[in-house]
Amino acid sequence: MIYLDYAATTPLHPRALNAMLPYFQETFGNPSSAHRFGQKAEAALEKARETVAAVLHCHPDEIIFTSCGSESDNLALRGAGLARRKTAGAAQILTAKTEHHAVSRTAEQMEKEYGFKVRWLEVDQTGAVQPAAFQGALTSSAALASVMYANNEIGTINPIWELADFARSQNVVFHTDAVQAAAYLDINVQTLGVDLMSLGGHKFYGPKGVGALYVRKGTALIPHQTGGGQEFGLRAGTQNVPYIVGFAEALRLAFEEREARTARVKPLRDRIIGQVLETISDSQLTGHPQNRLPNHASFVFKDADGNFLLQLLDAAGFACSSGSACKTGNPEPSEALLELGYSRDWALGSLRVTLGMDSSPEDVEAFLKTLPSLVEKARKVNRK
Repeated sequence: MIYLDYAATTPLHPRALNAMLPYFQETFGNPSSAHRFGQKAEAALEKARETVAAVLHCHPDEIIFTSCGSESDNLALRGAGLARRKTAGAAQILTAKTEHHAVSRTAEQMEKEYGFKVRWLEVDQTGAVQPAAFQGALTSSAALASVMYANNEIGTINPIWELADFARSQNVVFHTDAVQAAAYLDINVQTLGVDLMSLGGHKFYGPKGVGALYVRKGTALIPHQTGGGQEFGLRAGTQNVPYIVGFAEALRLAFEEREARTARVKPLRDRIIGQVLETISDSQLTGHPQNRLPNHASFVFKDADGNFLLQLLDAAGFACSSGSACKTGNPEPSEALLELGYSRDWALGSLRVTLGMDSSPEDVEAFLKTLPSLVEKARKVNRK
């Protein structure tokens, strides 16, 4: 099998695994315990927090460890939204329908169950939130705005620092989901200017089941998980020390090796995009042609059954996705693609190809040789 779905998840980096191993058995204490076992675990936890903070250019006490990127998104939206309504009476959430469901569906629930009002931001044909449109949507009634750094389905990168600057000028809390971005883009929060930023470990060769939320000092949050006082009282529950250690090591490696990893995957991505558009009729690239993640290629094929195409690719030895990993198998077209203006006959034929550390030119050439005939098969099935 050739794996081409690194946006869904990545394998655990060997160095991250090695960093984790001692904390499963040798140093297994609860970091909240006062004895030496607990003190050693707490020391590892705080060292990991310092490592993450150094990559993000923030203070260690601005890092909250969670179970995943989705939980980080939930804590950011609910926590900041409820806090802002309590202190300022602001009850509007600004976000886009192209966001990951951890953001868009949380916003929808906050509107339905908590009395907030969602204002859906316009996106251009590449899926980007343009600064002028964002500025026009900002009002004093906005509690917070949430715009993803890089789109998981179509790879488009948003101008986060410009959007965050506009939000700050209106005293609106700004959150970004950087789960896809962290593997390849600069996540310096001082440069980006964000108040809240979500990360998920398994997108950059860390373990599944661990994430983080950056919370700028002075940004009020109401916790959605209560109990003990862990994570500065914002996320109760015994911390998963080995996973947090692995998360920190994987993030450190992603930061140190970013340029080399980008230089490896970007030419392969460009080769895929160029060849697919040249060799497959009625095909379109989704997302921005240049301002996109360096490992990310995404397409729509008119009148093709996208889910059947994935099955054909899997049988042929290639693991790909139709967009978000959370959507695999869903017979309905992607909300993000519909928001970009694609009709149903195009949106149902989506394909996402994402590269990683183990991708090779030989893998790419084998994929490009196989794909055209499988797209045609998927079209024939769809016509019946």
